[in-house]
Amino acid sequence: MVIQRIVSFLPSATELIYELEAGDRLYGVTHECDYPDDAKSKPRVINSVFDHQNMSSKQIDDKIMELTNAGQEIYSLDEKNLIASRPDLIISQDICEVCSAHTNQVKKAVSILENKPQVHTLHSHSLSGILSSIRDVAKIIGKEVKGEQLIASLKKKTDFISEKKIDYTPKVLCLEWLEPFFSSGHWVPEMVRTAGGQNQITKDGDRSRRLSFWELESCDADVIVLMPCGFDVGRTISEYKKILRDDESWNSLRAVQDKKVFAVDANSYFSKPSLRTFTGVEILAKILHPQDFGDLAVPDNSFEKIES
Repeated sequence: MVIQRIVSFLPSATELIYELEAGDRLYGVTHECDYPDDAKSKPRVINSVFDHQNMSSKQIDDKIMELTNAGQEIYSLDEKNLIASRPDLIISQDICEVCSAHTNQVKKAVSILENKPQVHTLHSHSLSGILSSIRDVAKIIGKEVKGEQLIASLKKKTDFISEKKIDYTPKVLCLEWLEPFFSSGHWVPEMVRTAGGQNQITKDGDRSRRLSFWELESCDADVIVLMPCGFDVGRTISEYKKILRDDESWNSLRAVQDKKVFAVDANSYFSKPSLRTFTGVEILAKILHPQDFGDLAVPDNSFEKIES
C-alpha cells in the first residue's frame, strides 16, 4: 500500500517527514510539533493535559508525578481530528511516556479508526538508532533515496568531529532537569563522547533518572551542560537564575567556580532523537573544544555560557 496520509505522534517524526519531502502527506501532529514552521499549521491529534509553558521545573515535575501516581494520562487524543485525518500510517515511540504520546494513545487511536492504519514505532536510543529510523521511515513512505542522502549528510557531521585530533577530553555532566536534578540519558552520552568529552554518571542508552547532589559533587565535572527537556536557552537560563544561581552547594562545584556551565537549546537539539540531534553534537563540540571547533557554524541561540 502506498502511504499517502500520515499522522505523527512525536515531533522528531514530524521533522523527519518534512526532511523526506513528504510534509504534504502529514494530516495530524502533536501540540509539540513546531518544526519546521509549517508543522504548526497541521491539525493536532495529540495535546498535553496541562499547560507547562508557565510552570516552573518543580511544578512540572510535581504535576507529572501526580498524574503518573494516579494512573492518569499526560497526553490526550483529539478523536475528532484523528478521525478526520484518516491515516494510512501512524508513527509513534516507546522511548519515554513523559516526552511524547506513548502506547496507550496509539492503542486508543487504532481502536477508534474504522480503517486500521499501519503503526510504526520509533525506539532510537543512540545516534546509529536515529539513522536506522530514518532508513526505516523512508522505506515505508517510498523515500529511500532521500533517506540515504539524509543519512550520509548526518554521518558527515559526526565524522568531521570524531576524526579531529584533540588532546583533552573533559569530564562532562549533562542535566536533563534542574529541580529535581535528572541525568541526561539515551543518546546524550554518545553525543558527548562523539564531541570529545567523557560523559559522567550515565552510559550510552541509559534512561534519565533523578540524581542526588552528592552524585553531582562526586563526579567533579570539568563542564556542566544544562539541557532541561523541552526548554530552549532562554527558559533554561531563567530557571537557572531562580533555582541555582544563589545556591551555596551548587556554587561549590568546580565547574561552576571555573565558569564552565552552559545552557543549550535542548528542545531543538538534545531532547528528541531527531535529525537535529546531530547538530547537537556540533554544539557540544564547540562548547567542549572551542579552540578546535571555533569556526564550526552552529545555529544562533543554540547555546550560551552562564555567567554566575
